[in-house]
Amino acid sequence: MMQLVWRFLIGGLVVTLFAALGDVMRPKTFAGLFSAAPSIALATLGLTIAEHGRTYAATEARSMLLGAAVFLIYACVVSRLMFRKLTPAPAATFGGLALWLVLAIAGWAWLLRGGS
Repeated sequence: MMQLVWRFLIGGLVVTLFAALGDVMRPKTFAGLFSAAPSIALATLGLTIAEHGRTYAATEARSMLLGAAVFLIYACVVSRLMFRKLTPAPAATFGGLALWLVLAIAGWAWLLRGGS
């Protein structure tokens, strides 16, 4: 229970700091980069280090980086398909999700085999 309280407090504080940073950034389109996801990841890593140690947190951080890379690929593919009007939004989204799933599972398997 206490870990949830700490996660809430740390996450809220870091979200607030990132939101303030995003508010002063120009152009405003960058403000979304400094929203909840990075702050929740940092709060989670901090709590993971405190509870499980740095080695475990390093594995978690590596997994987060892989997830971010796969999401970037998903976002690029879907936005390109939709901006070029090659595919309707639902088809692009579901096709992109299928691609994301395949890449995420492949990346996960690669990390389990000791990929670096």
